[in-house]
Amino acid sequence: MEDARRHYLDQIRRDGVTLTPALAAAFAAVPREVFVPDGFHRGDGRRVLPADPEFLPTVYSNDVLVTKLNEGRPCSSSSQPSLMAIMLDALDVRPGARVLEIGAGTGYNAALLATLGATVTTVDVQADVADRARSALARAGIDGVRVSTADGYTTGSDDRYDRIIVTVGVAGVSPHWLDRLEPDGLIVAPVEHAGTHPVLAVRTGADGPAAAVVCPAGFMSAAGPLTARHRGSHPPPATLGDMTETAPARWDPALDALAYRDLWFAAGAWHRRVTHAAVPSRDQSYLALLDDSGSAGAAMLPDGSVLSSGPDAERYTAVAVALAGRWWSLGRPPMRAWRAVMTLDGDPAAPIWVPRAWHLTRRP
Repeated sequence: MEDARRHYLDQIRRDGVTLTPALAAAFAAVPREVFVPDGFHRGDGRRVLPADPEFLPTVYSNDVLVTKLNEGRPCSSSSQPSLMAIMLDALDVRPGARVLEIGAGTGYNAALLATLGATVTTVDVQADVADRARSALARAGIDGVRVSTADGYTTGSDDRYDRIIVTVGVAGVSPHWLDRLEPDGLIVAPVEHAGTHPVLAVRTGADGPAAAVVCPAGFMSAAGPLTARHRGSHPPPATLGDMTETAPARWDPALDALAYRDLWFAAGAWHRRVTHAAVPSRDQSYLALLDDSGSAGAAMLPDGSVLSSGPDAERYTAVAVALAGRWWSLGRPPMRAWRAVMTLDGDPAAPIWVPRAWHLTRRP
C-alpha cells in the first residue's frame, strides 16, 4: 500500500502538477479506496470491483472513478486526482477555513479538504450519493465534514464560508454562493465555455464578481438553474456528418494538448458558435464552430487543418482559420491569461452570474 500511494503522488506530479507539502501529505494520508467500497466504472465502461486485481492500482492512478450511472451516463464520480490537486491549490485553503463544497461525490475531495485543516460542508442533490459519502467519511475516520442533501443552487444553508469549491460543471455562479461568501473569499468552479468546463477562480469586487481562468477541465453537468442557457451560451456539443478538408495543416508539429486547449478557449472567447464536436472516423472530439442547424460547420484539428460540412462550409472555414491566426499572432496566449467580468443572466426566476467580455491580460 505504501508503494501504491507513493506511485500515486508520482502520477499526479507527472501531469505537470506541483504538489505543495500540505497537498502531498493529504493525498498520501487519505485512503481513496475507502471512498469507492462498491467499486467503480472505468472510462471504457468496465466495472471494477474491490476483489479485482486491478482495483487498487486503478484507485491509486490519476484516473476518474465513475461511481454512479443514470441510463448509462455518469452522474457521480471521484474526479481525476491531478485536477483535484490543481483546484485545491487554487482554493488556497488554510487551517481553520470554512469551506462549502457543491457536489459531494464520493466524499474524497471533502476528506482532502478536512485533512488540509478546513471545516467542510459538502452538499449533493442526490440523497443516495450524500449517504454514501457520509458513510465513507466515517469509515475513513475523517472529522470536520458535514454532508447534506441539498440543491446546489441554494446550498440549503445560511452559513458563511471563506472558500467555495464546485465539483460539477455549471453554466455560472449562483448568487446564493456569493451571499454566503466572506468579503475576501474565493469560489473555484468549472464553468461552461465552448463546450468544456474550464475551472475559474471567482472573487467579488466593487463592480461585481470577476473571473480568472485556472485550468482546462471537463465535468459532468449539474442540473437545474446552474446549467441554464443564457445570452452568452455556446452551442451544446454535437456530432458532425461527413466532412471535407477545406484548409490544410498549418502547424508541424501539431499543437500539444494544452496549447490546443489554449486555442480552444480563445476561439470561444471571440466567437459564440464555438463548441466541441465528434467528427466521423476520428476517436475524439475537436474544437468546432457550428452553424445555426447545430449539425454542420467547421472543425479545427490540432495541426490547424480544418474539416467542414454544410451549406456554409466555406464561411465557417474562413472563420476558423481567422480565429487560429488571431490566437497565433497574439503569441499563443495561455488560458490563464484571460479574465472576465460577470453579469446576471440565465433563468430569471433563478439567475446565475456568467462570464461576459473576456479580455486578455499580460499575466501568464
